[in-house]
Amino acid sequence: METTISAPLSRALHDSTMVAHDQAENASFITRLMSGAGTADGLVALLRQSLPVYEALEDACRSVGADPRLSAILDPRLDRTEALRADLATHAAQGRACSTVVPTVEAYVSELRACVADPAALIGHHYVRYLGDLSGGQIIKTMVRRHYGIEDGLSFYEFDIDKPKVYKDAYRSALDALPLSESDRESALAAASRAFELNHRVFLDLEAAGIR
Repeated sequence: METTISAPLSRALHDSTMVAHDQAENASFITRLMSGAGTADGLVALLRQSLPVYEALEDACRSVGADPRLSAILDPRLDRTEALRADLATHAAQGRACSTVVPTVEAYVSELRACVADPAALIGHHYVRYLGDLSGGQIIKTMVRRHYGIEDGLSFYEFDIDKPKVYKDAYRSALDALPLSESDRESALAAASRAFELNHRVFLDLEAAGIR
């Protein structure tokens, strides 16, 4: 019988993070934003939290990019830092700016920086962030356009990838082919769960700060 331990890495990542994924996805801040009960400022606050996270993630990926344990999944088309900076500038020009960076972001950034010493853990963070952007992120873009009339400042959710489903399938195949030891695999799985937990905590922090 296939278990999380013996399953291909892409399946193991999906299955082992289901609970943490659902918890993050159902946080009040994000469900409010998606339902139209939030505000455009809430979206800007979310983008503001994302910027230091992606800066740290992409710095770490560049630092260990030649490592064969993850080089096959790295792709500059996935990078989001410049898009985030451009989006925040666009929103600021329209009177929507956020200076708040919640406490969990600092912990998230520290964890990503530490991955330079454990590149296998970076696989889990890479999987959660970028497959999430290519999947749920597209739904967020659709919902904020519908509910808040936002058309500009959404390049974070736009990729230079013609067929996202084909790309995601190829990404999962690349994950399954990574040359990982059992300890590497355990690091990747633990980091993926941790990434969802950190995302959930960011949403809780935004809620606690009164950002809607």
